[in-house]
Amino acid sequence: MTKMNKRNGTIVENMMAIRAHRRGGPEVLTYESVPLPVPKAGEVLVQVHAAGITFAELSWDETWRSKDGQDRTPIIPAHEVSGVVSALGSGVNAFTVGDQVFGRVGFNRDGAAAEYVTVPATDLARRPLSVSHVESASIAMAALTAWEALVEHAQLVKGEHVVVLGGAGGVGSLAVQLAKHLGAHVSATAASDNLQFVSGLGADVVLDYASISASSASIQADIVIDAVGGPATAAAIRMVRPGGRFVTLSQPVDAGLLTNRDISATFFVVGPNSETLAEIARLVDAGAIRASVAQVLPLAQARSAFEEGPSVRIPGKTVLQVLPN
Repeated sequence: MTKMNKRNGTIVENMMAIRAHRRGGPEVLTYESVPLPVPKAGEVLVQVHAAGITFAELSWDETWRSKDGQDRTPIIPAHEVSGVVSALGSGVNAFTVGDQVFGRVGFNRDGAAAEYVTVPATDLARRPLSVSHVESASIAMAALTAWEALVEHAQLVKGEHVVVLGGAGGVGSLAVQLAKHLGAHVSATAASDNLQFVSGLGADVVLDYASISASSASIQADIVIDAVGGPATAAAIRMVRPGGRFVTLSQPVDAGLLTNRDISATFFVVGPNSETLAEIARLVDAGAIRASVAQVLPLAQARSAFEEGPSVRIPGKTVLQVLPN
């Protein structure tokens, strides 16, 4: 909750947030009182109800640097938000105070592990009201990434065969659901203890990722969405038919893996898109896609979430709950 302090006769608003004053892992995160952010032109001040975290974000250079490469510590993590519009910067006409919104917070700016966050209006949409703030936060960036991969980069056509590597992950689970909704035949890989979960998302075929090797060449997919990366990429590329599309979320594809391969390969980092977020909210409210939440922790325990989250074996997102739903 915000509090008011008088300093030299001036009223200053503060809030509680998770911050890191130096680059590092979870050990550098602290729960502390910080100044309330003020929305600039084109921005919205959101009172945060829930914030989704990505465990790898503390290792991203974008977390610690501004767009022009300058150090921007102290930083606030968590780049998925669901909350209520509290104030508007100049020029914002898409929202009014009191609107319930969700969205992606840019990686080069302070995130949503706080009681309030400022977000460009173009990064937000009205949230799906059929689910909780926790579920809205868990789905915002993952669904946006899956949509961009399937619709904008792969240009999925109804009836095509889509393979999703990492079907139980945050993005992979949404990619499975969206591909199925868009009329694809969907195959997905997962760990042995998550096969039933991925099947429940609508995948037509679920493969134990431990069995995916050179035999993957027998799979001829129109589109492969690689939400895993690393050693899995080489096997995944062999699954793409000639003329097919390979989309990866982890890193650019080694050119050597594409030698003598008649396929297109795309690596991308998800960008803002309020129109797509609005469509995702509509799909959630229609029951076409659903969120998967692994665990929910209070804001003050964000450090524990980053420390212990990677060991949680339940599929789904870890979410920080700031206010009750």
